[in-house]
Amino acid sequence: MTQMPTKIPEIKQVSHFIPFENGQLHLREIRPDDEISAPLTPVLLLHGAMSNGKVFYSQSGKGLACYLAQHGIPVYVLDTFGRGLSEPSLNADINPEQESVICQQLPLIHEWILHRHPQANKVHWGGHSWGGVLMASSLVRFPELTAKVASLVCFGSKRTIKTQSFKKRLMVDLIWNRLAPTLAKRQGYFDARQWRMGMDNESRASLLESIDWVGGAWIGHQDGFDYAHAAKSCQWPPAWFFAGANDPVLGNPKDVRDMMAECGLSAAKYSLLAKASGHLLDYGHADMLTSPLATMDHFPGLKDWWLTLD
Repeated sequence: MTQMPTKIPEIKQVSHFIPFENGQLHLREIRPDDEISAPLTPVLLLHGAMSNGKVFYSQSGKGLACYLAQHGIPVYVLDTFGRGLSEPSLNADINPEQESVICQQLPLIHEWILHRHPQANKVHWGGHSWGGVLMASSLVRFPELTAKVASLVCFGSKRTIKTQSFKKRLMVDLIWNRLAPTLAKRQGYFDARQWRMGMDNESRASLLESIDWVGGAWIGHQDGFDYAHAAKSCQWPPAWFFAGANDPVLGNPKDVRDMMAECGLSAAKYSLLAKASGHLLDYGHADMLTSPLATMDHFPGLKDWWLTLD
């Protein structure tokens, strides 16, 4: 007997623009089309370096954010200042630091979401790559904010890159650490899209700060805040880290584990997305979020986990 295809629930996508400094932050709301079916704890998703919120969704309904919304969970995807649809775009005069995300943008958007969902007293957080580092840093820095975060999920997130390989020396040591800063100094920002190295561009300040953090201490550049020390006493929410078996540099499983240990989260949930672990694919850094197989693989488990925390 022929089985009828399952109808995908309708979802709605709305762009919100929140005033910030001399521009505005773009926040994509993706939710079930039926307002009544969305009483669940909302989710906030944050992209990584040289990226924007589109890593989590598409207009056609693909991606983690759309998958969650199809299952009743309201989702918000942030484009950090200067990226994606946030305005203005990065230029020589728009040079946001990464601590702008940690100390200003994430707390602002978190409170905006809570105001929009008065029935919720917490928000789930999820970050891809460097976005997970920035989210963890915000939780470390603001205990009062951490108390209002229901969980932290990180996809391919690492605070340091200790793995050594030819690919690492090419991608990180040569291109990211040397070529990118030179190009950023000339233009005022790193035009990653022009060089086909990422979904979006990177400010010179955040580029240089991330280079320092990846290769050195977890110390704030503006005021010397010691994130590593504060992480030892952080009251972390439930956490889950994902690493891809085919992600040798940008989210190497060992480097992901090192971040968990540095945060005191060695006992948190951890999934290696590999065929050997029972998954459908040896996932890489981006396709752990963008592969169509993810909706049949690790997305359902994450969705169910988030629902159990409600």
